[in-house]
Amino acid sequence: MKLCVNPDIFDDILNQISDDPVFYNQSNNPQLPVAVQLAIFLNCAGHYGNAALNQDICQWAGISIGSVTNCTNCVMTALLRQHDNFICFPALDSDEAACACHYVQSKSCPEWRNGILAVDGSLFHLHQKPGHYGESFYTRKSQYSLNCQVCLIYFTPIYLT
Repeated sequence: MKLCVNPDIFDDILNQISDDPVFYNQSNNPQLPVAVQLAIFLNCAGHYGNAALNQDICQWAGISIGSVTNCTNCVMTALLRQHDNFICFPALDSDEAACACHYVQSKSCPEWRNGILAVDGSLFHLHQKPGHYGESFYTRKSQYSLNCQVCLIYFTPIYLT
């Protein structure tokens, strides 16, 4: 449970980023294997507060604190370079968009029948209580968090005659 990711998803991410040049150098000190660096990154990304301290992660992984930072930076760099491969929306005239519209129509209200995407919010945990209006960030899960909600909907124009 330290990585908070399905093994198949881990393998897919690993396959996507393994060839990134950030993992290769001309140093006499080779980098850790990409799989280990990804595991360290996912451990960091999947925890917050005291469980996300570099000291905790370096003890878990058996490496130095600096290596935790280096691994996290390398994986983040590789992931950001893959942004357009991971995050994309289908063309509005594609089969994927039609499938998404059908799904939205079957799961939501009739007014959203031409929608292609609706995403409910995810909580992003905060390390500590914010200084301004801190109590408003306290969630039902007894932690301080921000809620992110993204909603992108495509509507076909309706012309009334």
